[in-house]
Amino acid sequence: MKINWVIVGLVLFFGIALIVFFIRKNQKDKKKYKQFLNKDFKKTTEEDSDWNDDTH
Repeated sequence: MKINWVIVGLVLFFGIALIVFFIRKNQKDKKKYKQFLNKDFKKTTEEDSDWNDDTH
């Protein structure tokens, strides 16, 4: 039984292409998620902080 190198080559090619696709998609999603977290973060001002409350 001979090894069909065309089929092996096609499977390897599509396997590597799929891995590259997932890595690139993961990088895009990571960048979007980081931007979402940075944009969603609300900084408290000194006026809103509990530490500056004089009722203690």
